[in-house]
Amino acid sequence: AYESAGRLTEAITLYEQTLTDCIRILGEDHPNTLTLRNNLAGAYESAGRLTEAITLYEQTLTDCIRILGEDHPNTLTLRNNLAGAYESAGRLTEAITLYEQTLTDRTRILSEDHPDTLASRNNLAGAYESAGRLTEAITLYEQTLTDCIRILGEDHPNTLTLRNNLAGAYESAGRLTEAITLYEQTLTDCIRVLGPDHPDTLASRNNLARVYKDAGFPKKATVLLEGTTPTEG
Repeated sequence: AYESAGRLTEAITLYEQTLTDCIRILGEDHPNTLTLRNNLAGAYESAGRLTEAITLYEQTLTDCIRILGEDHPNTLTLRNNLAGAYESAGRLTEAITLYEQTLTDRTRILSEDHPDTLASRNNLAGAYESAGRLTEAITLYEQTLTDCIRILGEDHPNTLTLRNNLAGAYESAGRLTEAITLYEQTLTDCIRVLGPDHPDTLASRNNLARVYKDAGFPKKATVLLEGTTPTEG
């Protein structure tokens, strides 16, 4: 709860204390101990302590594989989290390799349509984008968005996130007309589904304003940043 509220110092202190007690009471190899180590690594990552996060993720993943097996859902989650930490640290080659491996295994174990598999595809597309592999990123985002709409529905938060991510990839590729169309649609739906003050709605508004500015529509960007919808400007 502290972590979700952005109170990372308190979250890390409590995670560390609880992990120490978990090891003492339950042992190094207990599933709850592994979960706590994953949580602490995530808090380190959120606080920008990437070296500590990566070290703890790597150690925990090794233990998860040994105790739970390669195919256990917790092992897959840890590999995904480690890949995310590599990506945050700019270690994109390692991140992409691990994302690709995790996607292959999630597809095999959980199926093509499982929400975790869709999340893996989104994560891999994001890593491709960060590495400048825009054609691969856009193709994967487009495929995943189609499947997200089919499986989760047009209004699911994950669908909205994927549409925003695809719009960002279009923007990175200089396809500004497509980016604007998708950002506009996503903002409209975010306002309707999540409300005008939701963090994702505010982020969507900011993204659209940025691409308006880049596309040569500074007045639209200004009006949007002042808090109105695209149709009002």
